[in-house]
Amino acid sequence: MSALPEVRMQGNRPVAPRVSGFTRPFWDALSEGRLQTTGCVRCEVLNFPPRNLCRACWSRDLRWVDLKPVGRLYSFTRVHVVPGAFSADAPYTIGIVDLDGGPRLMCRLMGPVEASDLDRAVQMLVLRYDDGPLFGARVAAGIRTAV
Repeated sequence: MSALPEVRMQGNRPVAPRVSGFTRPFWDALSEGRLQTTGCVRCEVLNFPPRNLCRACWSRDLRWVDLKPVGRLYSFTRVHVVPGAFSADAPYTIGIVDLDGGPRLMCRLMGPVEASDLDRAVQMLVLRYDDGPLFGARVAAGIRTAV
C-alpha cells in the first residue's frame, strides 16, 4: 500500500496523543504514511480507534489491519469557537468519513469543503506536525471509492 499524502502543519499538535505500548503500532504506522486499526480475528469487526478488546464480541484476539486510504464524506462542521489549544487553527473543519471497507471515523478536513461535497470521495492524509503525525482527509476529485 502506498504512503498517504502528507500536509505539513505549523508547530506542534494542539493536543499531543498519549502513546502507550498498545497504541504505538498505530502511531508508528501513521509516521510511515499508513492508517491502521485493530480488527477482530473472531468476528472480523474493525475497531476504530484501535482497541485491545473487540467492541462487537469482546474478544481479545485482535490483529493490526491497514485501512484503505479513501472513503466518502458523510458529514462535516466548521468550527469557529475553539478551546485555546486550537485558537491558531480556527476556523477549521471536522468531518465524518466512511472509509472504503472500513470504519467510520472523525478527522480534520483540509482544504475547502461545501455542502455539495457530502458523499464525495475523500483521500486520507498524514498531517505532519513538528512533534509527530495526526491523520486528516481532504475532498478529492478523481478518487475511486467503493459504492
